[in-house]
Amino acid sequence: MQEVTKRRWRVVLDVTLALFLAFIVVSDTVQARAYGEMAGGFAVVLVSVATARRHPVVSLAVALAGTLAVPFPYGNRVPVWMIFVLVAMSYQAGLRMPRARPGLLVGGAVAVLALPVSLVFGDDALGDWAEVVAVLVFAGLSPWLLGRYVRLRGELARTGWRRAEEMESRQRLIADQARLRERARIASDMHDSLGHELSLIAVRAAALEVAGGLDDDQRGAAAQLRTSAAAATERLREIIGVLREDAAPVEPVQGDLGELITRARASGLLIDSTVDSAQAPPMVALAAHRVVQEALTNVAKHAPGAAVTVRVTSSGAQTEVSVVNAPPPAGPLPGAASGHRGLIGLRERVRLVGGTLRTGPHEGGFAVTATLPHDAAPVEESPELREAADDAVGQSTSARALELARRDVRRSLVQAVAVPLGLFAVVVGVAGIVFLYQWTSSELPPRVYDGLRVGQPRAEVAPQLPGNQRVARPVRGEPPLPPVPGAACEYYGTGRSLLDNDYAAFRLCFAGGKLVSKDRFAEGDA
Repeated sequence: MQEVTKRRWRVVLDVTLALFLAFIVVSDTVQARAYGEMAGGFAVVLVSVATARRHPVVSLAVALAGTLAVPFPYGNRVPVWMIFVLVAMSYQAGLRMPRARPGLLVGGAVAVLALPVSLVFGDDALGDWAEVVAVLVFAGLSPWLLGRYVRLRGELARTGWRRAEEMESRQRLIADQARLRERARIASDMHDSLGHELSLIAVRAAALEVAGGLDDDQRGAAAQLRTSAAAATERLREIIGVLREDAAPVEPVQGDLGELITRARASGLLIDSTVDSAQAPPMVALAAHRVVQEALTNVAKHAPGAAVTVRVTSSGAQTEVSVVNAPPPAGPLPGAASGHRGLIGLRERVRLVGGTLRTGPHEGGFAVTATLPHDAAPVEESPELREAADDAVGQSTSARALELARRDVRRSLVQAVAVPLGLFAVVVGVAGIVFLYQWTSSELPPRVYDGLRVGQPRAEVAPQLPGNQRVARPVRGEPPLPPVPGAACEYYGTGRSLLDNDYAAFRLCFAGGKLVSKDRFAEGDA
């Protein structure tokens, strides 16, 4: 139902546009009494609007070729309807063409044909050529580039965020895997520590069961204790298996912080350490061990040769962990960027003991600090923590991709404005140079004009004339041609300033090899 409604609205919009453009054609051509041009304009509007949606390349070609050819030569009148049709159809073509190359080829082909024709066959050669250039650039190219910009912006709106969401979903999956891995590590720690203690309880219960001096009830209680300890150990093993089902097996945390720092120093790290974790409970100590372990691993990977300061202080209420490295003297190692899975695991480990983890740049290096309460429940994962974890795995990757897409759209907008202006500036510059050369090389000095006599042979006059004739000359005020059969007239400049309002020209008419008339006329002459 929605698709049918959209189709109907498209038909209504197309019909409205066609009627509006037809009205412009009628309004412009009736006043000029150009009825043939009116019929041609109707044909251009009908074909270009009818093909605009399904065949935008055809619509653009018809609009460009038709609007330039139907009213040609322009002379002293540039049809307004042509501008309206070109702007509308060029914009829609840019908006609907999936690729830019066909539009560029069509526009280039029309320009290659129209520009030389207007220069050679136009009533006002240079003027008609400049008008065609202006129409092609500002009524054809500019709206087409603007349509391309709007299309790219629409594609960004439709697909950019979808791509960003897909990337973020993939990165969140990586983060979830890292969290599961850390939970599996914690489960392994629980198995190694708690399972060991339960095993000791079972062993001692078994020894108590066979010890002398106990009555039957006491031996029965010892046997039940041994059986319960064994059952608890088995139950713990099952729970650990469930926790580790979706994660790869990992090695448990082994040794204490002193051994960890000693091994790190032996591997070449420059470590200044202060460690006091005697008052930390076992799970908090394990969390502190993991924080220091991951921080030192990151220093070795991403800041080789940097000095590291490790501080672990424990009080009755909490344990503070701080690992800060200085800037690496030789810069980071080459290779792929970090996936930040370790930091995600640390965040999960610290959260499960009720603590907080902070990571970030510090005076050119990097700092990892954690606060681990001794008696706290796991912290609920808030949106802020989730956002921090997303940032850790590079949520900015999707943001950067989106920013690159936006940059492409902005670049297309700049092109829509700068390319036509630059092209027009080049064309105007070249045309200006040509015009100035033609203007200065077609001036007839007034003293030479005054010295010419009617009846003088053409061969005698020719050496005194300029090498070129004046193309840009007054369009009004020219006297009638001399009533001599076969008379041919030549036009030259009067030598006056370009800024002079008295726009004048000399006309010399020859017939039978002789000068039959000479006239000077100006734009304002009656």
